[in-house]
Amino acid sequence: MSITALPTLPSYDGAEVVIEAPGDGPGNWAGAASAILVDGVFWLTWRNRRPLTEGRGVTVDVARSTDGVHFETVAEVSRDIFACESLERPVLIALPEGGWRLYLSCATWNSKHWWVDSLTAATPEELPQGTRQVVLAGDDAEAVKDPVITAGADGWEMWLCCHPLTEPGHEDRMTTRRLTSTDGLVWDDHGVVLGGRPGEWDQRGARVTTPIGPGLFLYDGRADAASNWYETTGVARWDGSRLVPDAETAPIASPHSDGAFRYAAAVPLPDGRVRYYVEAARPDGAHDLVTVVR
Repeated sequence: MSITALPTLPSYDGAEVVIEAPGDGPGNWAGAASAILVDGVFWLTWRNRRPLTEGRGVTVDVARSTDGVHFETVAEVSRDIFACESLERPVLIALPEGGWRLYLSCATWNSKHWWVDSLTAATPEELPQGTRQVVLAGDDAEAVKDPVITAGADGWEMWLCCHPLTEPGHEDRMTTRRLTSTDGLVWDDHGVVLGGRPGEWDQRGARVTTPIGPGLFLYDGRADAASNWYETTGVARWDGSRLVPDAETAPIASPHSDGAFRYAAAVPLPDGRVRYYVEAARPDGAHDLVTVVR
């Protein structure tokens, strides 16, 4: 299925490193980022991950920039605040009523379970000491993480990655659910809108990562369990009730090591172009957070 008026998509070509991996080699990842542009300032938040033997996702940083490339960190949030084993994708929102909220994906210790938590404060700098509230707890049957959230005049919308926990050894599978809210804290679940396609490159799972235009989205996918953590990026279109992957767009990958090109975030620019932030594999197997304008 073709998509009309498809914007120019991100790729590794011409990308600049924004945040280097916290170390060399596989398992060292800077990424899972989200980004927004507020009053001419880019705000970026990402997780810093070490290998399994060194603590996994240990911190989330919040940073600002005037050019979208060179960032100054203004706050760092530790997993210790949430007593969780690991942090994954965060989301930073400038609240419509004023103030800021940071959403975080938190892993339960010694479990495949994840939940979504939040910190709310008057300024980004105050977020580590902000008011904490669990947003989505998940349950014994399903882990929830990696939300994509927007807040506008029509209310709040979330695209939520979900992992089934009912079949041991298969918890890596993922689907995306759509939720709506009036305040960003209490959410109504409208069900699964995107999942893996049998026999396709995304058959093991599909996770929405960012809107890129009216009814258009990028998403992460992978073919098998062995590709967990090494997802590549595809395009999907909202048809009014579900997301339909674009069969004519090949998945976008890094040319290096495990090929990961995932957790894309898109920031529309005033000149009509888009600045993308993506977690991308580099030659030694680490993942840097890179940016490219298209």
